[in-house]
Amino acid sequence: MKKDIKKQNTFLGQSRLFSEVRGLILLARKAVVQAVDTLQVITNFKIGRCIVEHEQQGTTRAQYGKQLLLGLSKHLTKEFGRGFSHSNLEYMRKFYLLYQDRFSKIRQMPSIELIENQKIRIIPDKSKDTHVHGISQMPSGKFRKSAFSLSWSQYIFLISIKDGDARSFYEIEASNNGWTLPELTRQFNSSLYERLALSRNKKEVKQLSRKGQIIEKPDDMLKNSYVLEFLGLDEKPGYSETDLETAIIDKLEHFLLELGKGFLFEARQKRFTFDEDHFFVDLVFYNRLLRSYVLIDLKIGKLTHQDLGQMQMYVNYFDRYVKTKEEKSTIGIILCRKKREALVKITLSKGANIHAKEYKLYLPSKVEFKKKLIEWTNNSD
Repeated sequence: MKKDIKKQNTFLGQSRLFSEVRGLILLARKAVVQAVDTLQVITNFKIGRCIVEHEQQGTTRAQYGKQLLLGLSKHLTKEFGRGFSHSNLEYMRKFYLLYQDRFSKIRQMPSIELIENQKIRIIPDKSKDTHVHGISQMPSGKFRKSAFSLSWSQYIFLISIKDGDARSFYEIEASNNGWTLPELTRQFNSSLYERLALSRNKKEVKQLSRKGQIIEKPDDMLKNSYVLEFLGLDEKPGYSETDLETAIIDKLEHFLLELGKGFLFEARQKRFTFDEDHFFVDLVFYNRLLRSYVLIDLKIGKLTHQDLGQMQMYVNYFDRYVKTKEEKSTIGIILCRKKREALVKITLSKGANIHAKEYKLYLPSKVEFKKKLIEWTNNSD
């Protein structure tokens, strides 16, 4: 019996040791990958700087610049292989021109050196930030203080965004939320910046490009409209509300990305009973940043005042019987195909924590959203 207990304790001890060591190895590997990405981006930035400075010392003719990059590409590719094509060198040049104001920040970063055996050595800095093997880790919810925090492929994508405010916004959000390149591309294609901007005042729009999306009140998490192209329902004209709900559950990860920051899924068709009648909330989420329940009702038909009244009842029930004293007021969102602004205004009282928002089953036209944003800006002067 004692031997069995001793074996069990030994096994548990080894298991804990394995878990701890495994965690350290995975963390170190992640840190090295981040260091390599950062080193590549900084190197490409410096290459771009060299190219621009060389151009400025010579003629400014476009033909000279093209021949310069073609010749440089030929020599670099011969010695170092792939990665130095004419187009990639052009990206590096443009990258420096767009972000040259960060050159001073690069000098302040922890130094990254190569030792003789070609392994990366990270020299830790003396700041108070959290570090793993000397590599700065991004504090949760905050944009990294380092000069660059994304991969080179992500910066190549950002370079293509002409609007400087939008480019800054997507860089901050991609860094803060850990977006992959496909996720960054999707958010851009769905006009996330424009949709958020259209639901804010001028002062808040400017903050989007400087700080990204900051969630402090219910309005901060809302978009002008929601894009659900990932559901694949646009080719199914006869879909029902049940079909819509099922598709959302099947693509929950995508839906959470579209909802935004801080959302946790709790229940589908959440039932509660009041005066012996049963009621069902389509989707129940919780936003940990706002510390609020978020109820979502799905409507594929025309929005009615009964829909708004029903959501008000749902919100009242959660506020009175579900949420704790420490939690904030429940938020209700009705996702509908067509929002009736006048009906919403006359039905809901001022300050009501209920919002009707339209959803689209296809990626919207960026030209259309930019036009709306320009009109909104001019009308709000």
